Amino acid sequence: MGRPGAGAEGARWSLLAGNFAIGCGVMVAPGTLNDLTQSLAVTVARGGHLIAVAAVMMAAGAPLLAAAVAGWDRRRLLVLSLAWYALGHLACALAPDFDWLMPVRALTVLGAAVFTPQAAAAISVMAPPEARGRAITFIFIGWSLASVVGMPLASFIGETAGWRWAYAAVALLSLASAAWVWRTLPDGIRPAPLSLAAWRETLTHPLLMGIVAVTVLSAAGQFTLFSYFAPYYRQVVGASALGVSFLFLWFGAFGLLGNVVLQRVVDRYGAARCVTVMLGSMALSLLAWPLGTGVLAMAIVATPWALGCFSSNSAQQARLGAAAPVLAPALMALNTSAMYLGQAIGAGSGSVIVARSGFDLLHWAGLGWMLAAIALSALVARRMAGRAHV
Repeated sequence: MGRPGAGAEGARWSLLAGNFAIGCGVMVAPGTLNDLTQSLAVTVARGGHLIAVAAVMMAAGAPLLAAAVAGWDRRRLLVLSLAWYALGHLACALAPDFDWLMPVRALTVLGAAVFTPQAAAAISVMAPPEARGRAITFIFIGWSLASVVGMPLASFIGETAGWRWAYAAVALLSLASAAWVWRTLPDGIRPAPLSLAAWRETLTHPLLMGIVAVTVLSAAGQFTLFSYFAPYYRQVVGASALGVSFLFLWFGAFGLLGNVVLQRVVDRYGAARCVTVMLGSMALSLLAWPLGTGVLAMAIVATPWALGCFSSNSAQQARLGAAAPVLAPALMALNTSAMYLGQAIGAGSGSVIVARSGFDLLHWAGLGWMLAAIALSALVARRMAGRAHV
């Protein structure tokens, strides 16, 4: 296992870049949903299944693959996961129809199921204990950058050149990120593999699993509506192609700001407190969502959500890393799995709502999930504060 603090400064930038590529790949589906559904002649509701199925695969794959690759050198593991991601997105770009695209996409995102949690576990080993929370949240800025650059660019490419070019761009980005990780991450980074007893302790610990459940609920709350941003902006808000891209860019910019601010304050104020603030911020946007009747109004309404969107999950990862450092590899994988499970629940339930009653009820369903996440997070925080240790 690598020495804590050794090489962490150089490696964290390449891991941030890897998360940027992973985030662009995850968000390319909702970002290009308008063109994809038109090009492949499927409904918006069926197109949303592409997001839900990918999320299910990532949710199931993160903990299972974490156990399977526990002994791997993280440099090689992370590079291979990005290479797999690149090849998969290239294959998606060449898909002849939706039925072919669905299983290829499902297999492609297994690269994301490996990279994000294992990058977090690797940097948690490399960073000194007093800077662990900041190091973990730093590499998750890559996801925020993906929302600033990746999603609006994918949306613009999809609206102008077609969704296939957006998927091909993700393939090139993933290959470049793989090369950077290979150059900067040192050999010998191997977080201590967890025994079956450690996995059992993790899965049966009520407070740790409570934190993971918060991620499920908050992700479900977001993706009930987030999955359908592109068609919502076009059909309800009346945004043009440029307007849709602007709204994604606006959302991503404030998402990045939220993560940058979190990265600076998380070790000072504590991850649990930061999670509560971020969840409340997102709930505020969901409550005010009907006020977004034009592009500018929609941008203003979405701003609190954007500030909490990516920073909340970064804070959740830091919260778990601080709660049980020895169990960090399992917890990072489970939290990533929880994020994707929530995405699947949100995208799936949103698809049902859109098919039956259109877009009007999406934000209410999302708000219900988010309020449940806030309540559970507060309960877990109180319980943990009453204990000497987890």
